[in-house]
Amino acid sequence: MHVPDGFINAPVSVAAGAVAVGAVAVSLRGARRELDERTAPLAGLVAAFIFAVQMLNFPVAAGTSGHLLGGALAAILVGPYTAVLCVSVVLLMQGLLFADGGLTALGVNITVMACVTTVVAYAIFRGLAKVLPAGRRSVTAAAFTAALVSVPAAAAAFTLIYAIGGTTDVSLGKVATAMIGVHVLIGIGEAAITAITVGAVIAVRPDLVHGARGLTAPLKLRVGGELIDAPAAPAVAPAPAASATSHRKLWAAGLVTSLVLAGFVSFYASTNPDGLEKVAHDKGFDKGEKEHDAADSPLADYGVKDITNTRLSGGLAGIIGVGVTVVAGSAVFWAVRRRRATDGTDTGPASTGAGVTATAPATAPATPAAKPAENA
Repeated sequence: MHVPDGFINAPVSVAAGAVAVGAVAVSLRGARRELDERTAPLAGLVAAFIFAVQMLNFPVAAGTSGHLLGGALAAILVGPYTAVLCVSVVLLMQGLLFADGGLTALGVNITVMACVTTVVAYAIFRGLAKVLPAGRRSVTAAAFTAALVSVPAAAAAFTLIYAIGGTTDVSLGKVATAMIGVHVLIGIGEAAITAITVGAVIAVRPDLVHGARGLTAPLKLRVGGELIDAPAAPAVAPAPAASATSHRKLWAAGLVTSLVLAGFVSFYASTNPDGLEKVAHDKGFDKGEKEHDAADSPLADYGVKDITNTRLSGGLAGIIGVGVTVVAGSAVFWAVRRRRATDGTDTGPASTGAGVTATAPATAPATPAAKPAENA
């Protein structure tokens, strides 16, 4: 889905750039309400994880591959405004360092891959969250559906932009049919990755999943071997030391996973062209493509210059990319977090909860120790 230079003419590229700048500006302001001292580090990690997984092209059909776009995943984990920033950071790093996605087309890519996917996915996710029963399975199912729809929606958005500013004369109907058709298949892979990742984080730290906040179930007490409703009581926050330790473990595990995916698993990714490349070649609108301005970058095409071993070159490039992205993303989100603290909008950690039910042993009914239920 990374649009190269030359597919879209200059006036439309400039207009898309203005839309992207406006979206990023709005997101910087909106992210202040989404980020706190716990979620700011997670947001940088989400950006790095998206970068890593985007290196894992998976085959779909007829010599075509696809990869994660990431808007749905980021929106559900850290919020829609922060998600736009996450994907934008990834696209900027890819364009500047790896010659992936044109620099003059950066506005188009942010509009399509960051804004459209996030808005569509989060709208669908919130709509489903209102009608589905509160709980982990419902959050995961809503994430799957939202991610599935977001990919063909992005393909449709590109088709619209191409209809206005395409540089070659190709039937719009053929472009739309091919783009949306192949990206429906890619959307299935996107949905699976999103649902698995969201489900994994909810299982460990549901309080850190933005899309799961507010989905709570009443506490239960186990008395005489039976579960009964507990009287309403103020929530007891976890001990700060335990919470901080859990947070650091999650962050470290996420970073290690991203490094392994980018540095090692990416070697086994599909080498087939992705959806946009395949459609552009088949329909002939890749004739306007121009050489990337960063084509001579030491990391161009996800390889380290002058290292002849393909596996080593690609692995090092992936590890460098994850490192640069997590640093750049973390810097952005910590700056947003500090701005929240200084402008008076910081009201402490956001509300938490993700369909958690608690039980307590009958031996201590007066001061029950809450713990997540298995069917939460």
